[in-house]
Amino acid sequence: MASSEPATYDDLTFDVRVAGPRDGTPVVLLHGFPQTSRSWTPVARLLVERGFRVIAPDQRGYSPGARPAGVEHYGVPALAGDVLGLLDEFGLDRVHLAGHDWGAAVAWYFAAHHPDRVSALTAVSVPHLAAYGWALREDADQRERSSYIGLFREEGKAEDLLLADDARRLRAMFAPGVDRAAVDHYVAAMSAPGALTAALNWYRAMTRDLDSTPPVRVPTTYLWSTADIAIGRAGAERCGEFVDADYDFVILPDVSHWIPEEAPAEVANAIARRRNA
Repeated sequence: MASSEPATYDDLTFDVRVAGPRDGTPVVLLHGFPQTSRSWTPVARLLVERGFRVIAPDQRGYSPGARPAGVEHYGVPALAGDVLGLLDEFGLDRVHLAGHDWGAAVAWYFAAHHPDRVSALTAVSVPHLAAYGWALREDADQRERSSYIGLFREEGKAEDLLLADDARRLRAMFAPGVDRAAVDHYVAAMSAPGALTAALNWYRAMTRDLDSTPPVRVPTTYLWSTADIAIGRAGAERCGEFVDADYDFVILPDVSHWIPEEAPAEVANAIARRRNA
């Protein structure tokens, strides 16, 4: 992406990648774990070609200047508050909002609570939080797929395991859909002092209250891939029950969890279809 601009909100400074014409349709892209805004680069290139103004922050814990100590600072309401601060900092009244993985979770929550700031939503991989919470409770397949979360919530142990042996386990998470240069970038980012702990704090701050996230009332597209090892079909198929607006459910056959990097054209197309929402 073309440039990096700092954005300050609530005494936190976020690194933000920005590209595209200043008068282009604004789209905010939220990355997931354990990545950075770089994960959106293939999608961003395609959106810029279509005239979009792309804004992609390194979120709380991922930006060195926005890495507060303590799990209590990483709940989803705080993460959504960062998005609100970002929009205000860039002078954006309404945006197309897109998120992948944890970024999708934040995007769902933000769209549900701030529909006046969202023209359209594109969620990638993770379904509406109420659908995901239901699947965790009721679907054995999803519980198995999410078993890694228990490890991620163990302070110290998770960091040691993920970074041991040149971050072998962290690197293995991306195989085979993400290129080596990108993986090296993510590993370097997570290897910085305090970075991995901050990223894992998103998991450690999770509560069951997310199940009560209200339905989304903005035009929404949800993309799910059949080869996603983290997100099963049950929650994906229930997602639409929590959208009280125009809704598209896009299934990508044989694509892994890393959809923005493995299938960027499909993601860019989904965002562009909502351009006039």
